[in-house]
Amino acid sequence: MSHTDPSFPGLHGRPDQGWVNDPNGLAVIDGRYHVFFQYNPNAPVHAGICWGHVSSTDLVRWHQEPIALVPRAGGPDERGCFSGCLVDENGTPTAVYTAITHTDYTGVALATSDRAAVSWVQEDAVLADSDQPRGIGIRDPYLFTFGGHRYAVQGGGLAGEKPRVYLYGCDDLREWSFLGELLTGDDPIAAAYGDSNVWECPNLFELDGSWLLLVSPLSIEPDGHGHGEVFALIGELEPDGDGLRFRPSSAGPVDIGPSFYAPQVLKDGERRLLWGWTKDLGRPVEAITAAGWTGALTFPRELRLVDGVLLSEPAAELVALRQERLAPVDGVVTARAFEVEGSTAAVRLALEHDTITETVLDHQREQSSDIRILVDGSIVEVFVDGEPPQTLRAYPGSRSQWRIEGGAELRIWLLGLPGPANRIHD
Repeated sequence: MSHTDPSFPGLHGRPDQGWVNDPNGLAVIDGRYHVFFQYNPNAPVHAGICWGHVSSTDLVRWHQEPIALVPRAGGPDERGCFSGCLVDENGTPTAVYTAITHTDYTGVALATSDRAAVSWVQEDAVLADSDQPRGIGIRDPYLFTFGGHRYAVQGGGLAGEKPRVYLYGCDDLREWSFLGELLTGDDPIAAAYGDSNVWECPNLFELDGSWLLLVSPLSIEPDGHGHGEVFALIGELEPDGDGLRFRPSSAGPVDIGPSFYAPQVLKDGERRLLWGWTKDLGRPVEAITAAGWTGALTFPRELRLVDGVLLSEPAAELVALRQERLAPVDGVVTARAFEVEGSTAAVRLALEHDTITETVLDHQREQSSDIRILVDGSIVEVFVDGEPPQTLRAYPGSRSQWRIEGGAELRIWLLGLPGPANRIHD
């Protein structure tokens, strides 16, 4: 592990320094995975947001690429290049992203690149604030196709009213047309997932014969804002006049942990992969400043729909991170990255510091089920068969140790990059 902070997630592919939040622009180009993300390289604070970029051929070894998109003085993205997606436009990788102007208004801008997705040319806005419907927080374009046409969704809301997902036609990427509301928080199935003002980062895609709409609920209050539990609406997408209508029939959480928000989904052949933002929780600002970094993306997850419930598991490629089996004495693990897997009804994961013990996970069920726990620095990702995953955070220091309590059927693996050098980046 190259970073001196024991809490740093060295296998998750993030840069050593700076602020990281939402995954953006997930793509596979000529057999290489590209993951972009909200990034401030200069400090662990949310300011001057760029698009950071890593790439990989195997979802295990991540190569740090040059920063892709940057705020431009006097440009449509002067205050930041916020979330968006990436499409292959007739062979040209094209980023479609939220552009924050000097007045904090939002629009949609484009940027094009070579096939390596390394050299980017940022263009003018294709959708200015004056082109947007009345609302607050309208942002995070996500593109999809239906019935031979291309559409985009953006999240947003209305002050004092319910959140909304807005629909646009964009067969021509440089000529957008507003088609109305795809779904609002007045829908009874959506309303069951709490009271928020804005839906952020909508993802609309097909999986196992159904259409899914993922939204990240944001509550904007006079004294600040809060992130709610990301949920998936499952239903049917239908033509509706010049636009479309999404009709949900069920809903459920995408992740039940407190440190998960703003995911994005990638179509990778027949499977759907998901990355989310795992935000820091409970770490003092002074510790974040001293460490020089905050935020990360989750490991990639494969989505599946089982009896109308959205589930996920670690991408199959991640088994390549397993090194040797560990045989902890009294359940103590001192490694910075490890995996626990097996079938059990009960397992407890604790982080022991000099004078206190922190219970990170206390899994208790009436019957045994398959479980996988991936720990990388301060990130803990838990996958239980038949249940939504949960993303947790706990911060080991230089003298901390992990303790695992569970049945003898649990197997524990040291995690690291394949190859003799065991490097973090390729």
